[in-house]
Amino acid sequence: MRHIFHVISGLNDGGAEAVLYRLCTNDNAEKHHVISLMDEGKYGPLLREAGVSVSCLYMPRGRVTPGGLWRLWQLLRQARPQVVQTWMYHADLIGGVVARLAGIRQVCWGIHHSTLDVEKSRRSTIRVAGLCARISSWVPSVIVCCAQEALEVHRDLGYAANKLQVIPNGYDLVRFNIDAVSRTQLRVELDTENRWLIGMVGRFDPLKDHKNLLDALATIKYREVDFCCVLVGRGLDQNNTQLTAWLSELDLTGKVKLLGQRVDIPDVMNALDVHVLSSSSEAFPNVVAEAMACGTPAVVTDVGDAAIIVGETGWVVPSKDPEALADALLQAHIAMQDEVAWQARCAAARQQVEAHFSLERMVESYHLAWKNVVLE
Repeated sequence: MRHIFHVISGLNDGGAEAVLYRLCTNDNAEKHHVISLMDEGKYGPLLREAGVSVSCLYMPRGRVTPGGLWRLWQLLRQARPQVVQTWMYHADLIGGVVARLAGIRQVCWGIHHSTLDVEKSRRSTIRVAGLCARISSWVPSVIVCCAQEALEVHRDLGYAANKLQVIPNGYDLVRFNIDAVSRTQLRVELDTENRWLIGMVGRFDPLKDHKNLLDALATIKYREVDFCCVLVGRGLDQNNTQLTAWLSELDLTGKVKLLGQRVDIPDVMNALDVHVLSSSSEAFPNVVAEAMACGTPAVVTDVGDAAIIVGETGWVVPSKDPEALADALLQAHIAMQDEVAWQARCAAARQQVEAHFSLERMVESYHLAWKNVVLE
């Protein structure tokens, strides 16, 4: 049993954090220890509950402290793990360099971004990504990208091309499963039993481009098609003054329900008729695969590997194009009228995830990557 140390910026609710949690809690072949550069966030207690060791360095967001670096060096130097797996740019840089200084050569970086939008990404993130590119030929033995587009983008940024490989995210297909009972119960709770229910799960963030979705919904309302849309995630509640202002301006207040952050995401995915992704940038959008695993077809913008996830089961449109997004959603609404064909589409969405994005497949791929790191 190898000892794998993971270094990640933080453990709050996010796509990479969720993948780390699934990997550590579903891998019985390796011993895992997670180090958060900040605090324990959402996933720290959940990891401990599952028997995974967690250490927190409590460095402030956006700041590196000498004490935090010293503690990280001590942890790695004392444990001497077989592999250090880092997650996302800041942890790649800090965790990777400190691991090498602690005498550990077996470093595996993790990339969970695709494009870096200079208008919407933090400047510090862009600078750190550029610095990682310059030292990528020295620090890591392997660089794992969660999406093919992420690999291509970072290769073009100057990351060591011979070290890049893709490991798609994997999903718990027992937790995310087709559940007619949950679907009915939540639709009753939301008072949407007989309405076309659209939804998007994902925190309020400029890269998620909720305004794109709202503009599309305004077009659908103008065409006099009845619907209800639920928005789920951190910051998607009545306290969000920007969001509520957009809803008021577009006269969508009665059409959109702000549900905030929830823990019953499989139930939400089952309740929806269509899951929509309106993002302007993604790498490998987890929510699309999670919705499809629950038999919910998806309408997505062509960002990251969203089109690869959807395959032939949904609709793909350009990003930042609300008219195209509205048209695709309306096509989905029309497709639902043929119940037999729609059920076949729902089943195909589930089968797409089973075939390509199972949790078991992801865990096996990481095992192989770590084996190759050790053999370097």
